[in-house]
This record gives sequence, structure tokens and C-alpha cells, in this order.
Amino acid sequence: MATPKRTVLDLTGLFTHAGHVLNTRLAAELAEVGLSVRMQCVLVHALERDRTQIELAELAHLDKTTMVTTVDELERAGYAVRRPSETDRRARIIAVTPAGAEAAAVGQKIVDRVHREVLSALPGPPDDFVAALATLVDGPLAAPVPSAQGVRRARAPRK
Repeated sequence: MATPKRTVLDLTGLFTHAGHVLNTRLAAELAEVGLSVRMQCVLVHALERDRTQIELAELAHLDKTTMVTTVDELERAGYAVRRPSETDRRARIIAVTPAGAEAAAVGQKIVDRVHREVLSALPGPPDDFVAALATLVDGPLAAPVPSAQGVRRARAPRK
């Protein structure tokens, strides 16, 4: 039997590999200042405005259990606290402490540096690539499609 001929480059494989490598690189760099990629993401979104744990989980693409674990880590580090929402007493707002705001600022410098370094390898203007990727993410790749096969996100191995 002949191998089917590819007519389009393996976009799924490229995106999967690139995303995984970028995440591992960010994880290694952020770990040096005591943050995980999840912690950094939650801190930045929580600093933007008051958000509930559920809202932050959606923005950070985290499931409920992972979000609880991440907020627990942020609280242990002194970077965030859970407080009751003023508008919904059933909800909890994740409030960033001054130490958390400082950590997020340091973390964002790391994230920005890593992103700049990665984008500097492109042959053309980095803004063109980022705009094209944003077009995909806002358009045909905006939302997962339900699948009977239950596609899961890749997970980093536990240490």
C-alpha cells in the first residue's frame, strides 16, 4: 500500500510542536522567578479588572480543577487572595496582592522577551505573522469543535 500523498503541510503537527516547545521554554524561564505559565496568565488577567475564578479559568484556558490548584499556588506564594464578589455572593474574585503584581510584572518581562526571541527567527516582519495567527484564532480556529473522540489538550509531564 502506498502512503497517502500530502497536499498540504502538516499544520496540526507544526502548531502542536511549536506550542509545546514555546510552553516548555516559558515554563523553564518563569520557574526561575517562582512562577508557572498558568500562574503568570492568571495574575495578568486578574490584574486587568475584578474577575471571578470561573472567568479567569476561561481566559487562561484552564479546567476547574487546574484553576483551583493554580489559585491555591498563588495564595501560598502570597500573590493572590480569594475574596467574595460584591455583585454575586456565590462567586469568588481573585485579587492580586502587591507581591503578586510585582511578580506578574517580572513574569511579563520574561514572557515578552521569550516571544521577541522566538519571533526574531521569522524571515518577515513579526507583526505580520502575529496578525495572521490572530486572524486564524479569531476566525476558523476560534473554538473547539465537538468530537466523539474527545480530543484533549497536551499536558506537561509532572516533575
